[in-house]
Amino acid sequence: MSDLRDRQLAHLTRPGSRPALVVVDVQRDFADPDRLAEYGLKEAELSALDQAITRIADLVDAARRAQVPVVWVELGSDPARPWRASNWLRGGDYDAPMSPAEPCVLGTPGAEWYRMRPAEGEPRVVKRGYSGFLGTDLDARLRAAGCDWLTIVGLTSECCVDATAQDAVQLDWPVVVPRDATAAYDLDVNAAALHQLGLNVALLSDVGEVVELWKRSAR
Repeated sequence: MSDLRDRQLAHLTRPGSRPALVVVDVQRDFADPDRLAEYGLKEAELSALDQAITRIADLVDAARRAQVPVVWVELGSDPARPWRASNWLRGGDYDAPMSPAEPCVLGTPGAEWYRMRPAEGEPRVVKRGYSGFLGTDLDARLRAAGCDWLTIVGLTSECCVDATAQDAVQLDWPVVVPRDATAAYDLDVNAAALHQLGLNVALLSDVGEVVELWKRSAR
């Protein structure tokens, strides 16, 4: 282990540190294989997605046992407020109404959490775009809870996990991203996203190490 990583881990586990788990977008439109046909995922990619979702659920259970706050960040697409820049990027028409194919439309089954769900009292933060921090009260909620470092997991590694982690570190949060608790719809894209996160944004880890860090923080 490098001296730098030793120092990073020592900061996370110092007496009185308060971690939080942020779960991003494990919703049916992003996670349910029955809803991902248009992406043309191969068996290896579907398997990696399934494994990541299982590990995310394991980490949620471990956080609850360790009394680590779990915060749920979810996309809520609102037809009354179309994301016009996304319209332009994907279809070339900035002023188009929201497409019927838009993921995670508020109140639809596609917006539901997949294979896991918030427990009573766990905060839910609804976002409009990629980052869980943009235009939400996520930062204020975490600070009010006395948290001082974050583990960020969810879907997908190169998009909403990346955007949320990017904003977190720029808002002065130390960020840990477990490699086995995120995924993309392409294995090479996922590997590149994790590499970039490790370069500029987060300490890369795995679920087992994160659970141990939580235990050491609680001592």
